[in-house]
Amino acid sequence: MPLQNRVDPFGLIRAVPERGLFTGNRGIIHDPQTKTLLKKRWALQAWIICVCEFRDVRREPMGRNRPGGKAGWTELFFLDEVTALSAGHRPCFFCRRERASDFVRRFGMAFSIAEPRVPMVDKRLHRERLASGGRPRAVDELAGLPDGAMVADEAKAYALRGGKALRWSFAGYDEVVGFDRFACRPLSLLTPATTLCVLRQGYEPVWHPTAEA
Repeated sequence: MPLQNRVDPFGLIRAVPERGLFTGNRGIIHDPQTKTLLKKRWALQAWIICVCEFRDVRREPMGRNRPGGKAGWTELFFLDEVTALSAGHRPCFFCRRERASDFVRRFGMAFSIAEPRVPMVDKRLHRERLASGGRPRAVDELAGLPDGAMVADEAKAYALRGGKALRWSFAGYDEVVGFDRFACRPLSLLTPATTLCVLRQGYEPVWHPTAEA
């Protein structure tokens, strides 16, 4: 039975077989004895996106990965970086330093901050992301959103790329549709406002291979 550690674009944590391209965390939110989630869904404002392989480090997902048999951070998994950004995460400075620095630099460009710092990013994202209490925002026009943004049509999530909408699933993107499909539909934005601004400044997230098909 799969562990409950796969994250969807809404920021919800599910139990499905598919793992995806990236891992990440929100702090320690699991019981290592039962390998189940605690009631809380985050322990930190810093929600990060990590690579699955780094310096030959081996971890037991949702196990005891700290000295003394204590629980380490809770491993979460994402289809791709587009999904993780939609859920309100941002690149990790430890295992993805170059990408994280680029993200924060473009954050500074977006908000005219001469010396941007990652705590500034985390504080804004924590107010905006749906999974930590942010309010849903209506979509006015899909054409005005950057590539890599994600929107929801009721319970279905779509990623925007090249003037098309790619329907999301845990296994990958399984349908490409035109924006006209959503005419008169009440869509909502999933990607936090701060992340949208970073995407508009040219940050290029990693897509799952199915987005190329």
